[in-house]
Amino acid sequence: MSSPQYETYGPNVNPDTYRPAYGQEHEPAYGYEHAYEHAYEYAYEYGNRHGPVYAYELEHEPAYGHEYGHGHVHPGEAWFPDAPTLPRQAVPLAPTAELTTELTAELADELFNGPAARSGGRAEARRAARRRRSADRPDVRKLLPQALVVAFLAGGTSAFVADDKAIELTVDGRPRTLHTFADDVGELLADEGVEVGAHDVVAPAAGTALTSGAEIAVEYGRPLRLTLDGRSSHAWTTAHTVDEALRELGVRAQGAYVSVPLTRRIGRAGLALDVRTERTVTVMADGQARTVRTNAATVGETVAEAGITLHGQDTTSVPGDSFPRDGQTVTVMRITGTKEVREESLPFEVRRTDDPGLFRGTEVVEQAGRPGLRRVTYALRTVNGVEQKPRRLRAEVVREPRAQVVKVGTKPLPTSVQGADRLNWQGLAHCESGGRPGAVDPSGTYGGLYQFDTRTWQALGGAGRPQDASAAEQTFRAKKLYVRRGASPWPHCGGRL
Repeated sequence: MSSPQYETYGPNVNPDTYRPAYGQEHEPAYGYEHAYEHAYEYAYEYGNRHGPVYAYELEHEPAYGHEYGHGHVHPGEAWFPDAPTLPRQAVPLAPTAELTTELTAELADELFNGPAARSGGRAEARRAARRRRSADRPDVRKLLPQALVVAFLAGGTSAFVADDKAIELTVDGRPRTLHTFADDVGELLADEGVEVGAHDVVAPAAGTALTSGAEIAVEYGRPLRLTLDGRSSHAWTTAHTVDEALRELGVRAQGAYVSVPLTRRIGRAGLALDVRTERTVTVMADGQARTVRTNAATVGETVAEAGITLHGQDTTSVPGDSFPRDGQTVTVMRITGTKEVREESLPFEVRRTDDPGLFRGTEVVEQAGRPGLRRVTYALRTVNGVEQKPRRLRAEVVREPRAQVVKVGTKPLPTSVQGADRLNWQGLAHCESGGRPGAVDPSGTYGGLYQFDTRTWQALGGAGRPQDASAAEQTFRAKKLYVRRGASPWPHCGGRL
């Protein structure tokens, strides 16, 4: 009764001496041992059911210097001012007549008429009271599993709260905050149903461990069919607009031609994009150089942007429909041209036929050949004042050539001519032509070893020209001429014979 949790016993009572005095004074009055214990327990139970009434107040009121329940204090009247304050009682309560009567009757019946009193007297009553207290106490063995479950649930709740993470997830530019128990980024994306492809970007990487407050970003890849300055390619981008995509690819959009607006959004299906960047091109024309900044698609457009007009046959040094490159120089060529018709000779064909009536080595032209005539049209032009090589445009044959027919002798030559075989023909040939079978005099009238004229040669049976015949045939014809006319055909050298 000396625990500091009790407030006070009153102004004139010592807590350390109060309990012994009470025991000495009141225990003999009941005539049985420990009757106080039983009565206190029963009154405590009653107090729990009927209000804040304590057993000491109901059973042992004479020890407190006042009488309760014997008519000295009426229901509703205040307690004595100098009454001591009991343990755990901040303000003493005034008992009512109804409560006093009910508690006294129930307690007396339990002590003297209850089962314990009938079976064994007061000792049995005390034992019954102890059994009742034991029955009212909770069984520790039964409570232990429940306590373990409660501890487990408390620990699990702590772990549950500790594993929960607040994450900010941004998917393709759309942020949201969520709570997750995932261990890493990949597990979180799988839980949220976010599928990631080979061209998508996840930051941080899928294997990164998650902590509360982490920020995860997923950007989907978008295919681009890009034609940049005339060259086609395929690329992937995570940008949402055309302007962002060009910056991501390192393409300078300022001054460039773009086939779609820069603010256009790029869907997941991608986009076809034609871009022509701004380039520097120099145009040379009429002796002057003009440098322009252009995003034109062709050289012809670039020349027009430079303020140069092409006339007639004017052209450029590179094809007009080609793509102008950065730093390229294009020259404009001023062209003037005319047409010219020229007639050209067509050579005739020579056909040779064998003639057994002619000595071997003799050829006779049976039909003289005639060249044909062809009319050709040429284009003549000047480029920047310089004449160019004529260019053939077309040709037509005005007259077909006629073939020349030549008879070739196959008859064997005679080995001798009677009356002329023993003469010095070698000396005569050396004197007339220097011994050369193909020699021709300066006038072109005489030819061969013996300087025949064409008429005399053919009269002797020769074909063609004498200088074209063999040396043997020429000697044979010279012997025949000698038989007919002697040495007179060779007035200067005939004496050598």
